[in-house]
Amino acid sequence: MSYVGPDFESPQPRRPRRGPLTVALAALVPGALLGWLVYEAVGGSGGSSGSARTASASATSPSTAAPRSAPAGDDGKQAGASPSSTPTPSAADGPLKGKVVLVDPGHNPGNFRHTAEINRQVDIGTNKKECDTTGTSTNAGYTEAQFTLDVAHRLRALLEQQGATVKLTHDGDSPPWGPCVDERARIGNEAHADAAISIHADGSAEGDRGFHVILPASVHAGAADTRPIVGPSRDLGERVAGKFLRVTGEPPSNYVGNGTGLVTRTDLGGLNLSTVPKVFIECGNMRDSKDAALLTSGAWRQQAAQGISEGIVSFLRES
Repeated sequence: MSYVGPDFESPQPRRPRRGPLTVALAALVPGALLGWLVYEAVGGSGGSSGSARTASASATSPSTAAPRSAPAGDDGKQAGASPSSTPTPSAADGPLKGKVVLVDPGHNPGNFRHTAEINRQVDIGTNKKECDTTGTSTNAGYTEAQFTLDVAHRLRALLEQQGATVKLTHDGDSPPWGPCVDERARIGNEAHADAAISIHADGSAEGDRGFHVILPASVHAGAADTRPIVGPSRDLGERVAGKFLRVTGEPPSNYVGNGTGLVTRTDLGGLNLSTVPKVFIECGNMRDSKDAALLTSGAWRQQAAQGISEGIVSFLRES
């Protein structure tokens, strides 16, 4: 999303039915091992004490801060990269059994065909804002809505492998536009989600690069009251930032957040109206050539989903 814009969303094609159980388990075990190693590196449970300084300090380490290059010729269709909404047979009894996660893909691929609908003003507590926006894109035309939907599908598959119930705010053509930012928050609230995350990519200037996680500020106005979720949302955001940095190698933003990878805002309806722990993540800047090369790589998007997943798993295991 453009940093100064409102809130966002979207989903992607589901991968074909998985192979035999042995293949599913072979894919799951390395992922679980990686999650444990990253979890240990971040500092175990992390807790609320794993503050913004965790992401900031990690960013200064040459071994973790250098972003990984996208594999040449990658089309995002390699084995294991495509998502699936069907849990593996072992997922039903996974560590996140009974947990509900709301995944909100920023924007919707159909928004550009419904400008009147998405320009409608909705109440976000502090003020009124557009229902939604079209989002940004790379200079070559790869849209934020395509990116967020793809990562959302990959993230859903990883979380379901852990036993979580995952709900998406939309899935590409369902609905054909939006939903509005207030409805996106309502979907998570009504699902009584244990954690919620809105996935985005920024649209800043060339040279502005890196990721940042947006946290809800303490807002008590109109229909908005974030006071009960500010603390747990910060905990969730710090964990996601730390895991995302370590798994993807993408550095914290060099243009917002003072190098911490964390930003607090009061102007996003998706956060203001949430009653469950929720954060946004801007995975990179689509208008920067270096970030764009990563964001358009299917292999890197899988890493992005893995990093986000590990942050959410860390949070839910301690909540």
